[in-house]
Amino acid sequence: MTPGTELCRREDVERFYEKMVSESESFPICQKQEDRRRQTMNKERSVAYFSMEIGIDERMCTYSGGLGVLAGDTIRSAADLKVPMVAVTLLYRKGYFRQKLLADGWQEEEPAAWAVEEMLREETPRTMVFVEGRNVHLRAWRYDVKGVSGYMVPIYFLDADLPENSEWDRGLTQSLYGGDNHYRISQEVILGIGGVKMLRALGYQDIRTFHMNEGHAALLTLELLDEAAKRTGRKSVTQEDMEAVRSQCVFTTHTPVPAGHDKFAIDLARRVIGERDDFFGLEGVLYDGKILNMTYLALNLSRYINGVAKKHGEVSRLMFAGYSIEAITNGVHAATWISEPFRKLFDRHIPIWRQDNFSLRYALNIPKQEVWDAHMQAKKRLIGFVNRETGAGMDENVLTIGFARRATTYKRADLLFQDLERLRRISAETGKIQVIYAGKAHPLDQGGKELIKRIYRAKQALENDIKIAYLENYNMTLGAMITAGVDLWLNTPEPSMEVSGTSGMKAALNGIPNLSVLDGWWVEGHIEGVTGWAIGDIVQGKGEYRHHSLDAPSLYDKLEKVIVPLFYHDREWFIGLMIYSIAINGSFFNTHRMMQEYVLNAYYSR
Repeated sequence: MTPGTELCRREDVERFYEKMVSESESFPICQKQEDRRRQTMNKERSVAYFSMEIGIDERMCTYSGGLGVLAGDTIRSAADLKVPMVAVTLLYRKGYFRQKLLADGWQEEEPAAWAVEEMLREETPRTMVFVEGRNVHLRAWRYDVKGVSGYMVPIYFLDADLPENSEWDRGLTQSLYGGDNHYRISQEVILGIGGVKMLRALGYQDIRTFHMNEGHAALLTLELLDEAAKRTGRKSVTQEDMEAVRSQCVFTTHTPVPAGHDKFAIDLARRVIGERDDFFGLEGVLYDGKILNMTYLALNLSRYINGVAKKHGEVSRLMFAGYSIEAITNGVHAATWISEPFRKLFDRHIPIWRQDNFSLRYALNIPKQEVWDAHMQAKKRLIGFVNRETGAGMDENVLTIGFARRATTYKRADLLFQDLERLRRISAETGKIQVIYAGKAHPLDQGGKELIKRIYRAKQALENDIKIAYLENYNMTLGAMITAGVDLWLNTPEPSMEVSGTSGMKAALNGIPNLSVLDGWWVEGHIEGVTGWAIGDIVQGKGEYRHHSLDAPSLYDKLEKVIVPLFYHDREWFIGLMIYSIAINGSFFNTHRMMQEYVLNAYYSR
């Protein structure tokens, strides 16, 4: 038996191919076995998950923030739970961007190119889509996500960078959220229509459910309509085909404001997609008869629609009156976001936690000192990193507040600095605090960039009283370090603008209590004085703009009268809150629970 033949019998044949640097005599045998394995796997796949961005590996710059990271966590849990899924996204060779902050806090963007060939494997099948009457040729690159038991969920990254395409067409899969509406709708043709075509070319003929993670992929419905028409021997689509397509589609909406939904003028849509009077003439395709609104297209062609938190579901039903919109609250992938010290702690006390995240409720039985020791290991790592990167001179024994998320105005990252004198007094008289920030602003979000500058100005104003650091180039690695290493997680969005807010869930898994406005997931996860604390009162319905003056005093009161004294003078009680955060919130707000809800309520229901 040759070494190559022996390796072919191992389950992880993918790794063998990656490590193989030259062909051997056994390679054709391996290839045949791999082809048979893939054919079997393709027939088993019944769910196709489409997302404009997927954050699955720090070295692959294919995500910008929460939507992509959630998509990655969703796929990881699908692999853990052996959900027969395949995922589709675009390949962004230039990545999103690398953030550089100037001395005054002004953000500059640098390219974030990455080595595609080192991370992904190119697939043989090709397909093409029509963009403005041209054939745009596509290939796919594959990345396999392995679950705890070895089950694989493949992700296919669509790539238009082929010599057959024009220079402009080759650039359509270069940049995430780049360009104008013309560029954007062209990308969405590739994701939706090209994604379905590529799955068929790869042999996925038995997909029962197409899950659109936000409206970017809504044009997959056009390709499914064409498939339905062809099955009946027709060249044009009809209202009858819409019913067939609706039975195949699931749509998750993430955006609570109308401005956040992709919409394109009908003239542009016809130019890029084609005249297609049969499609544009269908009831429910165009919004107000003249706009291709991707959210409304997905709403009208999906059998199951959901928001991503109970509160968000309520807001979505008000925003999209007349549609049946459920709620499946987001989660995070526990094994990805729990820090190494806590992973080791859980391995000792709750050995099945990776397979069964609900078992984290047994954290109630872990001795408090062991929880604190694990926390301090994570905290020392974070403080050491912050001091090396910024020279902030932070102290691991000081109460450390964390705030890390996209820098945009509605998230109100500067709420903490509304009254600098009171904040100084709290730190000087009640107990010292220090604050760690991170987050990127979208390159076109001037308000978000100005927000970072305001934090820098507050940092300078408080430099003799409170140590503040703003870490550059927020990414998954940095996010994991911060959510595990601070003592308190701060979240201050304008209600009801927070769709879910998964960073607080990551903190809870690491025993970090939350101090948050009652919005998004925190409406469900908040138990006052048990899992954390609320800032202000809950807002009913959509809510209106909430001025800082309504929330800043509540924030300061909680710090001054409750949290800071508890941290310094009743450590046992504070550790108890840490344990409750894990046992109550960590055990529930994870993507294992979330994925089970999708399987039960969305994927296989009709």
